[in-house]
Amino acid sequence: MNVFDLTENIGGILFVFLNVVTPVFVLVIIGYFIGPRLQVEARSLSRPAYFVFVPAFVFNIISKTQIEADLALHMLGFIFVAQIAVAFLGFLVAKALRQSREVTAAFILIATFGNVGNFGLPLIVFRMGETARTYATVYFVATVFISFVICVGVASWARSGGVTAVFSVFKTPALLALIPALVYNISGVEVPIFLSRLTGLLGQAMIPVMLITLGVQMGEIVKIKINFNVFAASTVRLIGGPVLALLLVPFFGLEGMERSTGILQAAMPAAVLASIIALEYKLLPEFVTTTVLFSTLYSILTLTVILTLI
Repeated sequence: MNVFDLTENIGGILFVFLNVVTPVFVLVIIGYFIGPRLQVEARSLSRPAYFVFVPAFVFNIISKTQIEADLALHMLGFIFVAQIAVAFLGFLVAKALRQSREVTAAFILIATFGNVGNFGLPLIVFRMGETARTYATVYFVATVFISFVICVGVASWARSGGVTAVFSVFKTPALLALIPALVYNISGVEVPIFLSRLTGLLGQAMIPVMLITLGVQMGEIVKIKINFNVFAASTVRLIGGPVLALLLVPFFGLEGMERSTGILQAAMPAAVLASIIALEYKLLPEFVTTTVLFSTLYSILTLTVILTLI
């Protein structure tokens, strides 16, 4: 590699960092600082996002999505296998480190539940344009569904509880909004203008609100203790996830935009929802929440590189 090529590569990385990664992290930083100063609680922001903005966004995008059924099935098959693979990788790494049942379950939570909403959607759109939004949203909905099932099931297993709570995933607002969206999409019936505009306006609020909420949530973390397990679990998520996706994607015949968005969604840091599940099931919530924070900061490096290469 000559000096010109090296300079060009460095320039490409800096371009991605400044124009793709930085805008997303600035919103997170804003949330981190305004939380305590304006006495804003994460829950007061997360609940409207969870119950209103996210379902509106899902409905607005999916109801208008034009993806061939065969391609959609390949995308869903790919993300399902990729999620199972990264969850199993988290299990293997924890066992190799001779961790307890609870820590192993926490590793699986962190490995499985990527931040495909707050981070994945804006980063992919900033990097690849509006055309990629549809593919990223399909992966977003599928990943959240699969992650809930895996993580709630694993948390129940770790606590020797039942897995009936897994079925609560079917009550999540985003998945409920998916049903009428698919009805409109499959039937070919045009969404009424007022409904399209309403869900469009609400959906536009989703990404900035969720990013600021993430910052507020990070500001609420009382104890931050970085250790090897935090680093190891974050590495499984940030490096193991995209590597597995890259290895698996050829088996599903995905190319172009649907291939790139799938790999990028697999590279996102751990989601705050993982820490919410850990808190609900009393599954080492401090460790999981700390890892969510650390993986988010760690992803500044990994995502900048991956976004440059994709």
